[in-house]
Amino acid sequence: MLNLNKNKQSGISILGILVFGFILILVLSYFNISIKTVVNSPTGQDNISYVQGTSQSVWDKYLAAPAHYLWQDVWVNIFWKGFISNMERIRDGQPTDFDNAAKSVQVETQIKQ
Repeated sequence: MLNLNKNKQSGISILGILVFGFILILVLSYFNISIKTVVNSPTGQDNISYVQGTSQSVWDKYLAAPAHYLWQDVWVNIFWKGFISNMERIRDGQPTDFDNAAKSVQVETQIKQ
């Protein structure tokens, strides 16, 4: 039998995360643990503040600059501006970048005997 899914990677999907969260809430409810009480407790508030502060610090120190670079210099300048430019050309009835580049491509065919 031919296996067509050789490179299939396994992982968790968004649906799996939602199902896991639903099951987790059911388990906590079974043991009479109130999420609201835990979150509103002084210890819960202290933990939330700590995670929030640490997350903000990690974002500011390590992730903000690369994220800004990827967003501004890669996504906006390379993909978004080209997309908008080509959409405006289509709207105006002008050839797109693809149409202009296709004119210069030379295709050679060879017949193998």
